[in-house]
Amino acid sequence: MRTIELTSGSLNLEDALDLASHDNIILKATDGREFVLAEMDNFDREIELTRKDQKLMNLLDQRSKGRGVLTIRQARQQLGLL
Repeated sequence: MRTIELTSGSLNLEDALDLASHDNIILKATDGREFVLAEMDNFDREIELTRKDQKLMNLLDQRSKGRGVLTIRQARQQLGLL
């Protein structure tokens, strides 16, 4: 899996699809959001390959532990509403 940082005009959709036809890619937006782009030719096979992709599994594990749960009060405090 390869990560591509998106900047203005850095990659068009056709180029991104071409890259994803060879290997799954992570597209990182300028605001920090990340997206996985993968070719879906055989869904069962894609699931199998994804589960075997240790780098992706580690990333998903890390992301799932990152935020936790906030109470409404905590969310309001973080947003400066209290």
